[in-house]
Amino acid sequence: MKNLLLSLILGFLLVLPSVAQTGKVYDDLSVKSEILDSERKFAIYLPPDYETSERSYPVLYLLHGAGDDQSGWVQFGEVLHITDQAIKAGKATPMIIVMPDANRGQRGYFNSISGDWRYEDFFFEELMPYVEKTYRIKGEKRYRAVAGLSMGGGGSFMYALHHPELFSSACPLSAYIGPLSFDEFSKRFARNAGGISKADQQSYFEAHSALSLIENTPAKVLKTVRWFIDCGDDDFLYEGNSLVHIALRKKEVAHEYRVRDGGHSWTYWRASLPVVLEFISDAFHQH
Repeated sequence: MKNLLLSLILGFLLVLPSVAQTGKVYDDLSVKSEILDSERKFAIYLPPDYETSERSYPVLYLLHGAGDDQSGWVQFGEVLHITDQAIKAGKATPMIIVMPDANRGQRGYFNSISGDWRYEDFFFEELMPYVEKTYRIKGEKRYRAVAGLSMGGGGSFMYALHHPELFSSACPLSAYIGPLSFDEFSKRFARNAGGISKADQQSYFEAHSALSLIENTPAKVLKTVRWFIDCGDDDFLYEGNSLVHIALRKKEVAHEYRVRDGGHSWTYWRASLPVVLEFISDAFHQH
């Protein structure tokens, strides 16, 4: 009996380390937004040693696509399992991952052209300061990255291009970069709304077009961000991603450009996430 009890205790102690090496995800958190006049949801991944350490961590802002919300990367992207495994394998450094909801009120990560919906202002002026004060997050460019899929891939491009001083890495996946020309943008805009001058439309388009921003941003500024672009060979958004790759090549901005077998699907993005975590971890360590 005594030997059996000792065996059980020993077995329990051996299991404890594996149990402890699991991160935690909370997918129904919220922050009060004065800018958007609402409670805004977000999800967060905390690394396995968060509760047992006193250290601060780098952060990845991980953006969902159209039709999903803050739980998308949790439910369909398997962010908990994939990140835990990448950390355990030594391919990713322990980090905090913040996943905001951009699917309520209006859909998308940008301010509206009319100025009555200011999601991007909320992100930088309210959400980011809140989470980086509430959680033990390193608040320096070197330790901050942004990534996302589809609509969130477009958000990743815009946030890093609008604020290259804030992000060490940007990883757009299957990114929707918006209309590829002003004429296309203007035609879409005319179908959905009116009362905005052509000049204001042009200004808005140029401020929210990855191609336009890359063309008009000095190469030395673009080079302060590490870029990882990934889009499947069967993805309907292949053209915009290809054109961004070409634009960066023309400006001699180093970047990683991946085209793998696959389409616009969670199967593709789940395979992308471990590579993204490894890529941004290189910046957290080296730059």
